[in-house]
Amino acid sequence: MIPRNKQTKRNRSIASICKDRFSILYQTNCSGTAKAFIQFIKFCLVGVTNTALSYAINVATLFLLRPLMLSFDYIVANLIAFLLSVAWSFFWNSRFVFHTDSTGRYGKLKMLLKTYAAYTFTGILLNNILSLLWIEKLDVSKYVAPLINLIISVPINFLINKFWAFKES
Repeated sequence: MIPRNKQTKRNRSIASICKDRFSILYQTNCSGTAKAFIQFIKFCLVGVTNTALSYAINVATLFLLRPLMLSFDYIVANLIAFLLSVAWSFFWNSRFVFHTDSTGRYGKLKMLLKTYAAYTFTGILLNNILSLLWIEKLDVSKYVAPLINLIISVPINFLINKFWAFKES
């Protein structure tokens, strides 16, 4: 185990390396438009990891449920992927994209609940309606349907998060 002081120095050096390599993502003295664009790029980076995690959870759940031969297995997979990936997304968006570290415990809880509410619309309601359309009506593979859903849900998620869940007071 690394002693606490050495671990902190190691973490700081990793953070400083990231800031050096990706300095544009850490700009604070830029215009409003540039700042919003950088924020969108950061959101997309978090979104890529979130998407990969969500898809991996979705597919893993489908494989785990396969022996049960459920007709609604893709809905169960969507729900499980939703619950876990929103927690992941909130963690990284609050620290890396919207910088909400100083909001306090109540503020964080409020933002987390708003994040779950926002993603409930796109992650559960919209994705399941779209999945029903793709899978049941258009005969799209249940392994491909979640990827198609992203084209619609990702831009909506950014707007809801930026202007409501993480809105600066």
